[in-house]
Amino acid sequence: MAPTTTAPGSAVRQAGETDPAHPPAPAPRRAARRGGSAWTPWLYLLPALAVLGGLLVYPIYQLGLISFLEYTQAQVSGGEPTSFRGLANYTTLFADPQFRQVLLATVLFAAACVVTTLVVGCALAVLLTRVRALPRLALMLAALGAWATPAVTGSTVWVFLFDPDHGPVNRVLGLGDFSWTYGRYSAFALVLAEVVWCSFPFVMVTVYAGIRAVPAEVLEAAALDGASQWRIWRSVTAPVLRPILVVVTIQSVIWDFKVFTQIYVMTGGGGIAGQNLVLNVYAYQKAFASSQYSLGAAIGVVMLLILLAVTLLHLRLLRRQGEEL
Repeated sequence: MAPTTTAPGSAVRQAGETDPAHPPAPAPRRAARRGGSAWTPWLYLLPALAVLGGLLVYPIYQLGLISFLEYTQAQVSGGEPTSFRGLANYTTLFADPQFRQVLLATVLFAAACVVTTLVVGCALAVLLTRVRALPRLALMLAALGAWATPAVTGSTVWVFLFDPDHGPVNRVLGLGDFSWTYGRYSAFALVLAEVVWCSFPFVMVTVYAGIRAVPAEVLEAAALDGASQWRIWRSVTAPVLRPILVVVTIQSVIWDFKVFTQIYVMTGGGGIAGQNLVLNVYAYQKAFASSQYSLGAAIGVVMLLILLAVTLLHLRLLRRQGEEL
């Protein structure tokens, strides 16, 4: 039987091999094979978007509309027609020195709450990694109990604990009839303590989960090199936890900037002569106590814009961290 010959420059191709001179046609796109469309994800999101539109978009639209109108108790009762004022409500608002004072107080109070919450939450998260299982479980349950307590209930309990006549704190500290809610700074400090008490569990649990995700070999290597616990946290753990710390920081800013219940309950609606007002309580007083609904809506729009800027910063940081990863 004669041997098989091949042409010069060619090779015998086995099954499954392709001819370099005739490459196969490109495979059709996966979406085209499935018969999918670019609008398919939006169709799945349509029910959720409809609900969010009804719960968020329409109230925000009404809030912005009222802020441009003359809307007082007379307009609410239907006795006088509503007139368009344009930016007059915002001009009146920013010309009010009390508004500027309340805005500054809100920013400083929120910053103090955020910093204290992060310090307490991160410290307790590190403590959770150092204690045994039973104390860790007890601390977790106590923290989650504080987190689950309603704001009204927690504020009422704290007011009772620091009551000048019947509270146990003054008796233990020997402060007599000292009133924590009388002075401006002592009242803010008391509210800050309550806000931190009900906010630190979120930071603690989140940061603790992040610490558990840090490779143990890295921490052991840093310890063998002679690094202290603070140096390990600052140079090793914190950089690894940076995405988590950014998330908890931004969320704490949003939560603490719009505090209402704690201030309103613990200071009796804003303290003596409004010395403990924050923007949320100030908007409530303008809208419902003074029946100046337009000014209250304008304050709400200002808060919305500030929180929107913080949220956009949050999303930008998350996107940047995702690109770095």
